[in-house]
Amino acid sequence: MELEDPIFHALITYTKALTVALGYRDPSTRLHSERVQGLSEEIGIRCGLTKNEINGLNVAASFHDIGKIGIPDRILLKPSRFDDAEWEIIKQHAEIGEQIMAAMELDGAKQAAKLIRHHHEHYDGSGYPDRLSGDDIPICSRIIAIADSYDAMAVSRTYHPARTHTEIMSILDNETGIKHDPELMRVFCVLIETSRFKAKKI
Repeated sequence: MELEDPIFHALITYTKALTVALGYRDPSTRLHSERVQGLSEEIGIRCGLTKNEINGLNVAASFHDIGKIGIPDRILLKPSRFDDAEWEIIKQHAEIGEQIMAAMELDGAKQAAKLIRHHHEHYDGSGYPDRLSGDDIPICSRIIAIADSYDAMAVSRTYHPARTHTEIMSILDNETGIKHDPELMRVFCVLIETSRFKAKKI
């Protein structure tokens, strides 16, 4: 996905209200989204994406979890693990996020919406919502998936403590080729060691 600067700046300007809304609904998700955006940008730059591709990546990463606005509080804010039925509802946030972004009806919004829809696809085709695999998953969605997974494990939640950097990298290594793109993971494993988003716990 490519967004020229004027389109990128217009999208960011007119979607700021969504960020504020998400922050009021769930502050931790808003902060998580900000970190995922920053880490995704680092990965995209290291992968050699063009400036316009980075623009598109930044929009999608910033709003990858915006669909959680549509998830009921009893599930979104639940202090323990989700049961199977709740998990199916949580998974709807990818499609809800796509619908919210597409509804902006601004240039570039539909492209960003597609990346949001696919940020939980898995490299082996076991993800959701469309069970895409390999290169059929947009590269920006594959990048967001890595940044999203890393940050989710690096921060304490009500249902799990923050993991150390070493623990996170071990988990991601086991998921490479299954959940994550092996080529992108090779890039990520190098850059995260000097990234400002590296987990505080060693």
